[in-house]
Amino acid sequence: MPGRVVRREEKQTMQRFYEVMFIVRPDVADEDLDKLIAALEQTVTGGGGAVRSTEKLGRRKLAYMVRKFNDGNYVLLTIDADGVLVAELERRLRVSEPVIKFITVRMDEEEKRLAKVRAIRATRKKLSAIPPAAPVEAPAAVAEAAPAAAAAPAAAPAAPAAETAQASA
Repeated sequence: MPGRVVRREEKQTMQRFYEVMFIVRPDVADEDLDKLIAALEQTVTGGGGAVRSTEKLGRRKLAYMVRKFNDGNYVLLTIDADGVLVAELERRLRVSEPVIKFITVRMDEEEKRLAKVRAIRATRKKLSAIPPAAPVEAPAAVAEAAPAAAAAPAAAPAAPAAETAQASA
């Protein structure tokens, strides 16, 4: 139809919070590691995401041998991105020769789960926070009967001792 305006709705992509940890071969020079990190950060920012932080965790021993390496340089990249961008970042990590292992974890779901657990724990009362109950005072009649009851068991052991003396005679 002529004169009809067609509006295209832009597809809103949801930015999520991810942690990407990857391990780089131990024989890679620091300059090359910095270049690799900068290239990955450029991939994130160029794709519309944001880099929250980048941490070099240093060289650590691996739990098991990976691609004939016993240790590696750990790097943690914290980003805000959508799923398409994370898939592209993982593709680049997969084809990058110095990277021997990587893992991507979506942290917004983890934060939501932890907030729920904290809310449940906040509603519960701690037993250690409840003050102990004060001892109840006994009525006068019970207080008088208590010393007589305490004296009776003391007299009871004497009777069996007398029976034992007669039995041995």
